[in-house]
Amino acid sequence: MTIHTDHPFVPGEGDRDPLRRLRGRLAAPVTVWTTGHGRDRAGLTISSLLVADGDPARVLGLVDEDSELADALDDTGLVTVNVLGERHRFLADAFAGLAPAPGGPFTQGEWADGEHGPRLVDAVGHLGVRLDDAPRRHAGWALLVEGTVEHVAVGEGEPLVHLRGRYRT
Repeated sequence: MTIHTDHPFVPGEGDRDPLRRLRGRLAAPVTVWTTGHGRDRAGLTISSLLVADGDPARVLGLVDEDSELADALDDTGLVTVNVLGERHRFLADAFAGLAPAPGGPFTQGEWADGEHGPRLVDAVGHLGVRLDDAPRRHAGWALLVEGTVEHVAVGEGEPLVHLRGRYRT
């Protein structure tokens, strides 16, 4: 039950950013990027990414420079890109800081330590990536993080996507 017919914080039609509106119409994969081990783990939900096939295959992602993940990536130089499925909606919100996660987001789901960082056991798939040593640069409001794919695993299920402000499969 709600007293609002529309979202109460959405700007009026004339005040909406057209680029943001267009970007919202582009389906984006929902992933959680993770790095570190034990108490030094960090993770963040990321939908702005590109996986480029080649020899070697490459991954590019946009990471919030103020996130714990950005700092941890500088320390480890490695990341696991966990591709989420329908069953991981809450996990996506927990790592995005949109849902409560008592004990931290790594208490949600089953995680295994991997060479490149924590791996979600029932992920739709994951990539192990070694990050480039080159200094990161800004792309829009985020840091552009680039790396080489060293490991690929494909699991079961359909990937979760984000489209027009909602999760879909």
